[in-house]
Amino acid sequence: MATVITEECINCGACEPECPNAAISQGDDIYVINPDLCTECVGFHEAEACAAVCPVDCCVPDPKRPETEEQNYAKLARIHPDKTFPPLAELPASLSRYRK
Repeated sequence: MATVITEECINCGACEPECPNAAISQGDDIYVINPDLCTECVGFHEAEACAAVCPVDCCVPDPKRPETEEQNYAKLARIHPDKTFPPLAELPASLSRYRK
């Protein structure tokens, strides 16, 4: 699932610089996540970086956008065409929340 920021957001901005995909931006009232850029940090971290730094726990999986590890991993090539990632089968647990 893509991550979403709920209405509980206090606009602290802690999440924005943590996103490796630049998926987070300031919205009208709260920060928002572009689901087309959100990979749930697959390929970068073992958990969503935005959720890890959020002081009010408002960065949560979006039940309206279920996505598999494979779908999130496939986004990496599109979002980061200049980077090389290991094959999904060789991805270490430290780079995906799905591998705990």
